Amino acid sequence: MHADIVFTNGEVITVDKDCSIMEAVAIKDHTIIGVGKMKEVGRFIGKDTKVIDLEGKSLLPGFIDPHLHLTIYGTNLLGINCASLETNSLGFLYKEMKKRAEHTAKGEWIRVTGFNENAIKEKRFPTIQELDAISAEHPIVIIRVCNHTSIANSMALELAGITSKSENPAGGEIERDVHGELTGKMIENAHMQLFNVADYSADEIKKGLKLASQIFVESGITSLHDAGSYGWGPDILKLMKTSIDSGDVKNRVYALIGSLTDSESFIRHMIDEGVVTGDGDEWFKIGPAKLFTDGSSTGPTLSTREPYDSDPTDTGILYYDQERMNEVLGEAHSKGYQITAHAQGDRAIEMVLNCIEGALEKHPRTDHRHRIEHAGIASKDLQERMKELGVVVIPNPAFMYVNGDSYLEFYGDRVHVMYPANDYLEKGIPFAFASDTPVVDHNPLLGIHAAVNRKTISGQDAGIYQRVSVLEAIKAYTYMGAYASFDENQKGSIEVGKLADLVVLDQSILSVERESIKDLTVELTMIDGEIAYEKQYSDRK
Repeated sequence: MHADIVFTNGEVITVDKDCSIMEAVAIKDHTIIGVGKMKEVGRFIGKDTKVIDLEGKSLLPGFIDPHLHLTIYGTNLLGINCASLETNSLGFLYKEMKKRAEHTAKGEWIRVTGFNENAIKEKRFPTIQELDAISAEHPIVIIRVCNHTSIANSMALELAGITSKSENPAGGEIERDVHGELTGKMIENAHMQLFNVADYSADEIKKGLKLASQIFVESGITSLHDAGSYGWGPDILKLMKTSIDSGDVKNRVYALIGSLTDSESFIRHMIDEGVVTGDGDEWFKIGPAKLFTDGSSTGPTLSTREPYDSDPTDTGILYYDQERMNEVLGEAHSKGYQITAHAQGDRAIEMVLNCIEGALEKHPRTDHRHRIEHAGIASKDLQERMKELGVVVIPNPAFMYVNGDSYLEFYGDRVHVMYPANDYLEKGIPFAFASDTPVVDHNPLLGIHAAVNRKTISGQDAGIYQRVSVLEAIKAYTYMGAYASFDENQKGSIEVGKLADLVVLDQSILSVERESIKDLTVELTMIDGEIAYEKQYSDRK
């Protein structure tokens, strides 16, 4: 049998059980049919075989990001994005917003995303008065980079039915000034509820999905686990499936069942419909039921057992009490779902572990692969419980690079157990690296770089003991992402019989200095045996 495509003369990082490094790979239709040395794979080359000479560059399994927000990232591209504009001041941002208002019909939303008060010279949020001055005829919302806090103008708050007399929602805060008047700042669940009003249309979402998918493909992300949008609920699954079927979304999608605004209703609907984790096919599959437990690591609003180092009066925000979390996720577990929750602080992680333990006691199940998303401050006692319960952890190594300087300020010595990959390795706790984009950059090579170096963007050490090897970091971005969705027999490594989802880098990742890994780029992405993106490569027959 002759192959359609053969990659030769490469550094083939297979991520098989032996971490084998090979030279060549043969592809037929959608499948890998040969892996090995040049001579071994050469027998698959026929007169019509396309031969790609890698010239010593790295060939990896396609990257699998097990926690990103496909819809949110895509729709962010439709508005004003502070990151892409490299916003350095409120004045600069306000000029851009005024330009947008001039070309936006009255009554339509002006949305700003990726705002970070720590990255601008004023070091503060906008005020409601400043936003009202930009426009009183457009609802305006500025969303912080963490997606847990926003600031809105008066018209936006009015549309959302929010007044100075509105009560704070559970797990959220409608900020008021010393006189009891609205500041426009909406924190955690208050922000989530505001965005129910500020959400996007179906056409906008489909446009955003297409834009996001292409960017992810160009970064080598062949599969992703979508961690939820705002208020769309089950309808977002239909939009994703339609976009995959049409070819607008080229990545394989494992959809977590939960939204940023009403996860309970979403989970209830899916249970009532009889849908369960694993339903679907190799392109679109139902994932775990997911709740939000606490806030963001940079807010900082994550829930901790001890006060923040930066504020001895603050221990963060919880969305749920233990009893309610146990009810919602416990039922999902009993119906056959994989379950998971966003949990950043150690108090929140402890609650999720309590929930999983209780669910398994009532309804024992082997190989459940229940997850914890992020697991930011994973103290040693919590790690032991993760191992005992068979939990899969989804940490975000790039957080330490991008946010590590803030973490040192907020949490002090607790940075040594934040996203602790090396501890997980030593204890045998399964983990898969994720970006959580748009919170930080989606680039898997940035995540690998951060995991290997464990330094902040300013160069400070941030729990340097938690560094892992390049090969372990690659495994956490490939095979373990597949493991987290029960797909390790189909993808995640370069082995005969697996799906032909592959990535070619511009250099050898095992040869470059570890400090330069983030500067590597993707030259080619293959999905399902087809070249979905190519920058440049050498083609020889």
